[in-house]
Amino acid sequence: MSQEIKNIDSTFLNEVKKNSGLTVAVGIIVLLMGILAMGSPFVAGISLAVTVGFMLIIGGAGQLAFALKARAGLFSIILAILTVLAGGYMVGNPGVALATMTMVLAIYLVVSGVFEVIMAFQLKPMTGWGWALFSGAVSVLLGAMIWSQFPVSGVWTVGTLIGIKLFFSGWMLLMFGLTARSAAKALA
Repeated sequence: MSQEIKNIDSTFLNEVKKNSGLTVAVGIIVLLMGILAMGSPFVAGISLAVTVGFMLIIGGAGQLAFALKARAGLFSIILAILTVLAGGYMVGNPGVALATMTMVLAIYLVVSGVFEVIMAFQLKPMTGWGWALFSGAVSVLLGAMIWSQFPVSGVWTVGTLIGIKLFFSGWMLLMFGLTARSAAKALA
């Protein structure tokens, strides 16, 4: 295993190796968050919609303060107000926001899955690269599943699928951290 690590000239792998304990801890936390989201998908989905709504409100208020202070012009002020209104709408109507976010989530899962697959092939000689490939494939499949079932997929989909995504991403981080820890011990 240590020979595999030596053969890979990657800043990412060196950082994972140096921080293997942190990688394992983060992997466990992400994995547990995935389990919680899958256990209560409606709450996870609504919470996500409300959180994004509040982020838009806060971001829009900051944009508005900047636009007024910097005299950035009418379009900057209108954009800031629209951002605040969109955030307020999401907070006030989380179910509708969740339906919209369902489509955004489908796109996100496909794109992030493709990048995880690319990363897996870049790490291919390393033990555990298959977990990254598996995580990426799961993301792409989940995104395609959401897209094909919309709008029947319902409000529970976002929480469940984010939970599954977090679970497998956490598992991937956990495996990379454990592999890096073993490799670091073997090299020492």
